[in-house]
Amino acid sequence: MKKYVAEFIGTAVLVLIGCGTAMTVGCDPILGSGYLITALAFGLGLLTMAYSIGNISGCHINPAVSLSMLISKKIDVKEFCGYVVSQVLGAFAGAGLLAAIFNGGGIADMTGGFGSNGLTGVGENAWVGLLVEVLLTFVFVIAILGVTAKKANHGNVAGLVIALSLVAVHLIGIGLTGTSVNPARSIGPAIVSAIAGNGAPMGALWVFIVGPMLGGALAAYTYKYLEK
Repeated sequence: MKKYVAEFIGTAVLVLIGCGTAMTVGCDPILGSGYLITALAFGLGLLTMAYSIGNISGCHINPAVSLSMLISKKIDVKEFCGYVVSQVLGAFAGAGLLAAIFNGGGIADMTGGFGSNGLTGVGENAWVGLLVEVLLTFVFVIAILGVTAKKANHGNVAGLVIALSLVAVHLIGIGLTGTSVNPARSIGPAIVSAIAGNGAPMGALWVFIVGPMLGGALAAYTYKYLEK
């Protein structure tokens, strides 16, 4: 149970820091530095949690990562289900805290939807958005699998490498889809934003669930092949 609590906390913190930063500074790739700041915020949020809860749960805080660990036989089906439920609930909690802060305090949300993902950058083309999410998640998850393959890396460089990988995929992805690579991170803010009446686009949410899960699975099977 402790590892599920850790995943809940970790995902809530990731959403709070990452989406909260995007809401504060905006993430327009042309008009301001918010683009880079948001990418760093997601990476630093993950880094903080990696060195906080990594020794408890592995700090997946992402259903796509948990799926890759299931395929790699590092967790079982029961653990996978527990991880995913904890992560989604954590994302709701993180988004709920943002709603309390921004809506409760009358603070402007620079993203217009609690940092929710969207398809504006790919011309509202769901299939292009899906491809972007599959590719970015593949890059992110295969980096995780590679750096954690050696136990010697676990307490040293793994957290830093994984965090920098998340920053990297955000740098290219924010202008395209807002960068999900994490279904929980997309589900929580989108639904809480819709409930709060902030107008987050819900029709494309499936892209940010299916894409990362496909990308995580592809990375896991690819790494298993390369590792043989």
